[in-house]
Amino acid sequence: MAISGFGRRSGDETSSAPMASTGSGSASSGGFGNLTAFIDQGSEFEGKLSFKDTVRIDGSFSGEISSDNTLIVGESGQIMATIKSVAVVISGLVEGDIHASEQIVLHKTAVVTGDLESPTVVMEEGATLNGCVRMGKSAGSAGSAGKPAAAASNGAKPGSPNPSGDKGSSN
Repeated sequence: MAISGFGRRSGDETSSAPMASTGSGSASSGGFGNLTAFIDQGSEFEGKLSFKDTVRIDGSFSGEISSDNTLIVGESGQIMATIKSVAVVISGLVEGDIHASEQIVLHKTAVVTGDLESPTVVMEEGATLNGCVRMGKSAGSAGSAGKPAAAASNGAKPGSPNPSGDKGSSN
């Protein structure tokens, strides 16, 4: 199976295979940048997976996944893991909690058992989700946990009057 755009960026010393340079973004990469790893259908992997670019899994994986970019779970992918990533796109089976700092996408063939936490969740008709969903600006980023909700929503400092000038009366 040939994969366009498969390979590591120049300067990445962890690559032991020759770089493939095709210059075309293909459907294999899902439109999320260069695909740097691919676990194909029939492959099984267990442990901790950590990566910086886009990875697609069509095989079986169990353990923990941590990413600085995008995880794509193909239709034949079976994941039993806790996932922490920037973006997660699911077309297969995932059992475990998913935390994404930007977006989670569940395609119509997705079957997810676990909690989702992300500022944006997209779910196509036909996708199955058994778990809780936490969304919003603070859902995907732990760094904003210290801000009071009222101050974060209107930009005012805690204890200061609201922008309309009234002192808390409601209509």
